[in-house]
Amino acid sequence: MSENNNMEQEQDLNQLMIVRRDKLNKLKEEGKDPYKITKFNRTHTSKEIIDNYDELEGKDVTVAGRIMAKRIMGKASFCHIQDSTGKIQSYVSINDLGEESYKSFKEDDIGDIIGITGFVFKTKTGEISIHAKELKLLSKSLRPLPEKFHGLKDTDLRYRQRYIDLIVNPEVKDTFLLRSKIISNIRKILEEKGFLEVETPILNTISGGATARPFITHHNTLDIDMYLRIALELNLKRLIVGGYDKVYELGRVFRNEGMDIRHNPEFTMLELYAAFQDYHDMMDITEELFSRTAKEVLGTTKITYQGQEIDLAPGWRRISMIDSIKEVTGIDFNTINTDEEAVALAKERNIKIPDQTKETRGDVISLFFDEYVEKTLIQPTFIYDYPVEISPLAKKCSKDERLTERFEVFINGREYGNAFSELNDPIDQYERFKKQVEARNAGDEEAGMMDEDYIQALEIGLPPTGGLGIGMDRFIMLLTDAASIRDVLLFPTMRPLI
Repeated sequence: MSENNNMEQEQDLNQLMIVRRDKLNKLKEEGKDPYKITKFNRTHTSKEIIDNYDELEGKDVTVAGRIMAKRIMGKASFCHIQDSTGKIQSYVSINDLGEESYKSFKEDDIGDIIGITGFVFKTKTGEISIHAKELKLLSKSLRPLPEKFHGLKDTDLRYRQRYIDLIVNPEVKDTFLLRSKIISNIRKILEEKGFLEVETPILNTISGGATARPFITHHNTLDIDMYLRIALELNLKRLIVGGYDKVYELGRVFRNEGMDIRHNPEFTMLELYAAFQDYHDMMDITEELFSRTAKEVLGTTKITYQGQEIDLAPGWRRISMIDSIKEVTGIDFNTINTDEEAVALAKERNIKIPDQTKETRGDVISLFFDEYVEKTLIQPTFIYDYPVEISPLAKKCSKDERLTERFEVFINGREYGNAFSELNDPIDQYERFKKQVEARNAGDEEAGMMDEDYIQALEIGLPPTGGLGIGMDRFIMLLTDAASIRDVLLFPTMRPLI
């Protein structure tokens, strides 16, 4: 669009806003300031009227909503108002309202919020409507809705001005209703299983529980830097040490990293921990959370995500990371036993190793998986037994201490959950923290920090424990068929407009 067209549109908008402000000033002069109204008693929503027409036909109702369309026809008019449940038509005439009220209605603009009292009927075309007896302006819209109300399509503007998006694209509201139902269902399942929901601090003196670059802030009173949490893990496991058997938290975490269709700097995580369980139990819980939620919220475990059919019914495939690489590439890392062999193989396959701290057999295994396997995992699959180098909080496998009892769940080539048999050996944990600190000192901003208090907690004694983390936003994307994480966040992070 040319600069001249943009300027013309801005001038038109400004003129429309001037007209609306003039209307508001006139209302105020007449003692009809809509902003002074504090309450309006509705009896029904639009959906309740449409769903219960047979019962309500001929009876008076009172509704309220935003004017989305008007058709003025002399002494009689029609308008559509939209509330939180949908739209309904109203027939408005001078004979019913009187000359003054009807004239005021004709002055109302698209976007104004009005209240209507009248009886329920059907028009000649069969549309369920309200025959207005009284009409009241409840709030004046001083800024016109965009694009002549045919729907807001500019995704950047939709995310910045979600309030407009929700008005002109009603299907968006359905997505967030589903989001709420999904989260409520997760809570219901976990409470059935005896998990206690808890809340832990967002601000911490270290960034712990994951490998990610943190956001840093400053506490003025204590005069110390603090970190917005990158995970929920360590405080939840402190509660298991304290004697709770099963705990979970659904909360925001913050990672100062890249942004794309799958990543937002703040997002919602589910983390749960159960004493006397292991990562196989966490696989069972993961299957149940996904399949039951799909069944109870959507009515089926068979979904379509971005054109790909996926079945979330229990019985998901389970395969080790090393076996999955062998299956796709023919390379068996069970026969590669040294860091040097692994690094040479990576170079042979043109797999780039980020830095010298990653020149280990375990890191190379992870890189091979990322390069060759992840994109092939369409149906739900558990990939388990991860290298110890990339799993600083997971318990080592007894059959091979180079691996850990860890899994991630993949669907449609994306990771949706991460789980461990939790490391409860304080000596081992201390050594792994030290390696994270060394990597951080070498320039790895995502590496973890030493948490002395958590080591002390482990020294008190953490029972054998299974832990699971699920990125709720990706899970909601999956069940709502959303292409971008921004489509399931009411207010995603955006660069400010200058």
